[in-house]
Amino acid sequence: MSTVRDWAAPNPVTENRTGLIGRPVDRYEGRLKVTGTAPYAFEVETPAPPLYGHIVSSTLARGRIVSIEVSAAEAAPGVVRVWTHLNVPAQAARGARLNPRSQRASNPALESDRVEHYGQSVAFVLADTPENARAAGGLVRIVYEAEPADLDFLSSLDQAGPAPGEEDMRVGDFEAGYSASEVTVDATWFSPLQNHAQMEPCATTAWWEGDKVVVHTSIQMVKGGQHALAETLGIPSDRVRLFTRYIGGGFGGKGQSYDDLTLAALAAREAGQPVRVAYTRQQMFQATIHRPAVQMRVRLGADRSGRLNAMALEAVTHCARNAPFVEHAANFARNLYAAPHRLTGHRLVRLDIPHAGAMRAPGEAPGMLSLECAMDELAETLGLDPIELRIRNEPLADPETGKPFSVRQLVRCMQEGAQQFGWDRRNPAPGAVRDGRWYVGMGMATAIRGNFLLPAKAGLRLTGDGIATLTQGMTDIGTGTYTILAQITGETLGLTLDQVRVELGDSDMPPAPGSGGQFGAATAGSAAFETGMVMRRRLAELAAGDPTSPLYGEDPTLMDFANGNIVLGNRSESLAALAARAGPEGVYVEGGISPAADARDWSQHTYGAQFTEVGVDSVTGEVRLRRMFGVFAAGRILNAKLAKSQITGGMIWGVGAALSEANPVDPRYGSFLHQDLGGYLAPVHADIVNLDAVLLDEADDKANPMGIKGVGELGICGAGAAIANAVYNACGVRLRDYPLTPDKVLAALEAKGL
Repeated sequence: MSTVRDWAAPNPVTENRTGLIGRPVDRYEGRLKVTGTAPYAFEVETPAPPLYGHIVSSTLARGRIVSIEVSAAEAAPGVVRVWTHLNVPAQAARGARLNPRSQRASNPALESDRVEHYGQSVAFVLADTPENARAAGGLVRIVYEAEPADLDFLSSLDQAGPAPGEEDMRVGDFEAGYSASEVTVDATWFSPLQNHAQMEPCATTAWWEGDKVVVHTSIQMVKGGQHALAETLGIPSDRVRLFTRYIGGGFGGKGQSYDDLTLAALAAREAGQPVRVAYTRQQMFQATIHRPAVQMRVRLGADRSGRLNAMALEAVTHCARNAPFVEHAANFARNLYAAPHRLTGHRLVRLDIPHAGAMRAPGEAPGMLSLECAMDELAETLGLDPIELRIRNEPLADPETGKPFSVRQLVRCMQEGAQQFGWDRRNPAPGAVRDGRWYVGMGMATAIRGNFLLPAKAGLRLTGDGIATLTQGMTDIGTGTYTILAQITGETLGLTLDQVRVELGDSDMPPAPGSGGQFGAATAGSAAFETGMVMRRRLAELAAGDPTSPLYGEDPTLMDFANGNIVLGNRSESLAALAARAGPEGVYVEGGISPAADARDWSQHTYGAQFTEVGVDSVTGEVRLRRMFGVFAAGRILNAKLAKSQITGGMIWGVGAALSEANPVDPRYGSFLHQDLGGYLAPVHADIVNLDAVLLDEADDKANPMGIKGVGELGICGAGAAIANAVYNACGVRLRDYPLTPDKVLAALEAKGL
């Protein structure tokens, strides 16, 4: 295992002689996508005409199936099969593992007569067309026996218990420190249940080749999906080949497989021909995971100068009754501000609703909606500028572990953001600025998201035509993975982007952990870089050992790579010629990355500062974004265009979290009230104006060999809190119940007599 000291040495990416690193090149696969020729999971070409499956969903929150009548569905036009829990083909028991090293356990579909939540799969129809399958699904008649269900999070808070395997994190004596503080804040915030709302629904196309199943599915983690299907079918994982080459958005919601994968594979085996299965838009809301609601109590204690003496963030969240998941909304607070007395922890309520799970920036996205507003309240109480308060509480080392920061430019983010945004023009008095009937105000918040590096591998082949092809069991969920891997490979080998090919999303390729948690680019990219370095050494050794090479007999460690050549002094040879002589298949190598043994000796994060200006309509209570700006520090940037796209996309998501996104549970059925993109109000173009972001120059040599970090989740962190703080500055209304919809704002304005 390497040490971070090895990563500090200069290398082709950090030197960037070709200039590919950081360049805002267009998306590698962009033309395929905009011309409609990038095949998504439901669209791939099949070896024979496919059948189509439709999943029938439960209309009950909790209970059991008493009877199920399928004769009408079976007699419907084009129907091939109808399955229920009574006749579905055998699958391994839930949680079983044939291979103890499998990343995921068995996840059977239609496993019993038990119903655990609304939208659960209860029947499956296979037909010759998707229309016939769906029509027949509507003919399945089910009688349920309902059981009492816990559906309301806020009314079930008294049932909250400790999160499994977790304890509260305490440093010092919070209670004593808080009691001794001269100035205190004690308030509670609520962030509601939210949905991922990806453009592409979960879908699978499957067929069998002998005893091996081939599946094309929409999932963020290649190996996780492969292993889950293999365990469910009770077969070795090498008999499952999973492809996921193009994904129409994931955001954490496709970090696991669903019943479309299992049922497509089972149906293809039973029918002896390819099968396509896709969730409907309504099923995407009801049958896949969501971000759970979170209630957060924040307590801050400070002296009159604004220095924190005590800080606590205690979060209560929920999960499905038999599928524990914790939205770690308090974790980020452990690394953000200095305070000698600290308390953070989580409690969990189990409900009879669909499974909760990871959604973009899990933990930070809802958690920062509380603490960053509490800091704003404390600043006002103390008569301090919100930025000044944060600077006074900037820690010199990690406030809980005492570890040094690898790189921390949070203060610079705030200061440069304030200068570029025009923060000095902010009037600190709430309600002091008007534009006609609109109250106008500014707000800010910080952003933090952890940095992670996971084990990964990659393969690289150089052929006689001078083309280098990188292969990796990685995914691109729309973030630009194809593109940045091409840039890394090209820079490492001294090739142009036209000389690089990237192939992803195949379980037969060297494994990578997939996309999620803001670790994708750093992990997959570092593996690609290390594999490129293996190729450099291999090619140099070939040249030095080949009597026909002009570099024969020279020291391989002194050779360099540029312009498609291997070079030493005034002698060179093209990589194409060297690969051609190596054989008809060229030269193939594999390499990989693992976390350095001492990487966690440093506290590693990405940082930012969010600034917003909003208008609040004094008549309707509507909140409109007028402008938004962010400054972020996230390591060396691989592609300026893609990084900015990811950052601003997160900021836009934060606007939605603050102003519109929520999905209440219908207490009659246990369903979500909003079941499509018409009812679930994510921001649209008209909602977002004058939004921009910049990324500071940075390289973190403790993070990985290239000094890069992730940016996919940082942009949402703190964004909603900046909106809420701007609303208060605009009209003097402090709302702690998200989203800040017009009805809530108007009621608060009326309560203030405005």
